[in-house]
Formats: sequence, structure tokens, C-alpha cells
Amino acid sequence: MIRLAVRNLFQNKFRLLISVGGVGLALLLILSLDAIFTGVEQRITVYINNSRADIFVAQSGVRNMHMASSSLPDSVRRKVKIVPGVAAVTPIQYLSNYVVIGEERNLAYIIGLPENPQFGGPWNISAGRSIPGEGEAIIDRDVADNTGVILGGIVEILGEEFEVVGLSEETSSLVNSVAFISAKDFEDLHGSYDTFSFLLVKVDVGESPQALAAQIEARVRDVTVQTTEDFAHQERQVVKDMSTDVITIMNLIGFLIGLAVMALTVYTATLSRRAEYGVLKALGARNGHLYRVVLAQALVSVVLGFAVGITITLLLSAVVSRLGLSMVLKVSSASLLKVGSFSLIISSISAILPIRQIAGLDPAMVFRK
Repeated sequence: MIRLAVRNLFQNKFRLLISVGGVGLALLLILSLDAIFTGVEQRITVYINNSRADIFVAQSGVRNMHMASSSLPDSVRRKVKIVPGVAAVTPIQYLSNYVVIGEERNLAYIIGLPENPQFGGPWNISAGRSIPGEGEAIIDRDVADNTGVILGGIVEILGEEFEVVGLSEETSSLVNSVAFISAKDFEDLHGSYDTFSFLLVKVDVGESPQALAAQIEARVRDVTVQTTEDFAHQERQVVKDMSTDVITIMNLIGFLIGLAVMALTVYTATLSRRAEYGVLKALGARNGHLYRVVLAQALVSVVLGFAVGITITLLLSAVVSRLGLSMVLKVSSASLLKVGSFSLIISSISAILPIRQIAGLDPAMVFRK
């Protein structure tokens, strides 16, 4: 049946191109929307994911960074540092504020770094230095390019002017960017002496971050301790909860439009081959054989269209990443599984719908025409 279906499909190359192209473009819409949302979700936690920490320690009740405030005394750092299994500790200051360049105001996570931080600083420096000193700042390269600031330029952070001494890559999203200043400047401007916002912890080799996080929370009072993975999950969840209605509606509309176009394409392509099915009936093919041929042709069309959709989506992802945009397209395995499963179901239904017309075909009509 598969061989017969494939031969029937490739008999008319133009009709095959339209059929596969229609399915491919429909699936491209679904896959690209999913890739955009997955990319945005991933870039929201870009600092957490690239902090190189295994555990985040915050003030009691604070489980994320976005629109959250955490303040811990320096005594917490000393207590965490002596917990067995802790390899290294880096305290950071954090505040969500603006990087002001001329008339441009760019929302950013402002990170205050101590002297010689072991981790928690910028992870991909494209120009300049990787650690800011007093009166210095490291900002995202996309922000710098969009506003025209260069190394040695002046930006305003927390109401104070800073010299740009470094440009970092992969530190921006559609929502905000990440900027780094020294912890000393942060303390002076924010008045947070002898306190810090978060404690970044590295565990010893062979230690379990989950087990050590539970141990720290049991030993140190008034703190919330999470693994980096859990902390990033909470961060994504907060942002998703804030925009869940908009994202869900947009994704659902795109998904339904894509499935509708694909269903119409498969349905039309099936009906357009009624003459071939009439010939098969005239040659003695039973309805059961015809049904299997119809389903096989629909599935082959969807598989080819799925391959086209994935290929174009991956190409778009590569092109967008080279354009220097804050947006990133990320094709996830979960998205491929979801789109592939629904595509097979919808294509099967779309092919089955005209089967009654095919089953009722009179072979003599084909020859009379």
C-alpha cells in the first residue's frame, strides 16, 4: 500500500509540490511560533542558566528574580560557606532597573559583582574586560549597538554615570538585558551595606545539589535554597503566569490556523485523486485497500511537509541568531513531538472524511469521462 501510495503521489509532480508545500507552510507556522515562545522562555533565565552556580540562596520566601527583592545579611554567607559539601560561594547584588543611554532607557537586571567573583559574572565577553571596577559597567552588546555606545562611553545606572569597559553577548531578551557593576558601587548607590541579594553556591564534585540545598536550608535560618534548575523554573513560571493569557491565545490561534490549512490541503489532495481511485476500483480493488492507500498518501504528504517545515524553521533559527536580534528561535523536542502527533491525527481525519465519496465511486463514470 505504501509503495502504491508513493507512486500515485509522485505521478503528478506539480500536484505533489502543492500538497507538500501547503502542509509544510502550515507546519512552519506552528513550529516557528513554538520556537519563538521556547526561545523567549529560555532567554528569560539566561543569567541564571549561565551563572555557573549549582544552588541559589535567597531571602525566605523569594523563589525567583523577576520583580522580586531579596536581602540577606553577610552572616548568611559565612554560615553557608562552612556547610559540608560547599565548594565555593559568591554573593551578588541584584536590582531590576534601567540602563540609560542618552534618551534611551533599557530595562535590565543590574548585577553587583564582588572583587574577583568565582562565578556569576558575564560568561561571553565580545569586547573589553569581564569584571567591572568602581565607576565601570559591562552592558549587553545588542543594547550598545542599538544605542550607539562604545567602549569608553558613558551610561547611567541607578542615577549614576558609569564608563562602559566591557560588552557581553547573549545577555538580552525581548524583556530586558543584564548589566554588571561592582558590588561597591551598588552598595553606595542602593545603600545596601553588609547585605547581598543572592548567594551563588558551587557544590563539591560528587555532591548532589538537591541534597546540599536541603541541608543548607536546614542549617541556615530565614533563607530559601533552590538548585539552579529549580530557581530557573520558578523564574520562567512567574513570567509565564504574567503573560499566560496572551501567549496561550496567540499560540492557540497559530496552532489552529496551521492545522486548518493542513487539513484543507490533505482533504483537497485526496478528492483530486478520485479518478485514480476509480481506476483502482475498476481493476478490482476493494474499499479496504482504497482506504489504506488514501491514509498512506496522506501520511506520506504530512511526513514530507513536516520535513520541509522543520528544515525552514531551523534555517530561520540560524538566520535570526546571526542578525543580532534579542529574539531567539529554539526548536524543542517537546514541540516536535506535539506538532508531529497532532499532524498525523489531523491528516488521518482529513483523509478519512472524503472516503465515503471514494467508496461510492462508480468505476464506469471514470471511463465515461
